[in-house]
Amino acid sequence: MAAAVPQPSQPVKRTRDAARTRAEILEVATREFARLGYAGARVDEIAARIQTTKRMIYYYFGSKEALFTAVLEEAYAVIRHQEQELDVEHLDPVAAIRRLAELTFDHHESHPDFIRLVGIENTHKAEHIAASETLGSLNSPAITVIERILEAGRAEGVFTADVDALDLHAMISSFCFFRVANRYTFRTIFGRDLTDPQRHEHYRTMLGDMVIAYLTSGTPGGAGTSRTSRTPGGNSTA
Repeated sequence: MAAAVPQPSQPVKRTRDAARTRAEILEVATREFARLGYAGARVDEIAARIQTTKRMIYYYFGSKEALFTAVLEEAYAVIRHQEQELDVEHLDPVAAIRRLAELTFDHHESHPDFIRLVGIENTHKAEHIAASETLGSLNSPAITVIERILEAGRAEGVFTADVDALDLHAMISSFCFFRVANRYTFRTIFGRDLTDPQRHEHYRTMLGDMVIAYLTSGTPGGAGTSRTSRTPGGNSTA
């Protein structure tokens, strides 16, 4: 007689189902908050879209405010995880900082909901982020990566010594954010789509060139190094 196949214990199944349900709620809530804003999104509608109840959502998240905070935490976790996983140790500092800029560029273009969520949170003066214990620790490694690259660049004499990591982060983020967030107004006013696929590589390269020109502006040779040391994978050296 064949031995009976052991069945997974009920607690394990419940844990798996709980994780899946929570992930489904976050996925739908992300779309709804990005589409309608914090005030416009309705927990009832989020529940209906995943065929659950408002009570179930509150069971997992407690409140609409806590749900929106969890959505922000998840959205930021994606880009921060990519930054932490970025392998630049084998690259020279110029190529490394260019690669980091490209990562931000690619992420923001492929995650328009993230852009909308950050814009929405700014209208609320970052009150949800301020209340989150997770987001404070989550964002610190991003600056650490930049500081490490800048330190290597200074040691080799290719980066200006007084460049601040937060300033550089703001410079990279602002270009990438503007390009996606303002694509419709910019296209309507100036007749150019900043996210036009045919201009993708142009803007991606332009960002890297601006960053390198800024970092090398106070060194011998200055911005002349801006178009060198392209990263592997299609970005050839000019």
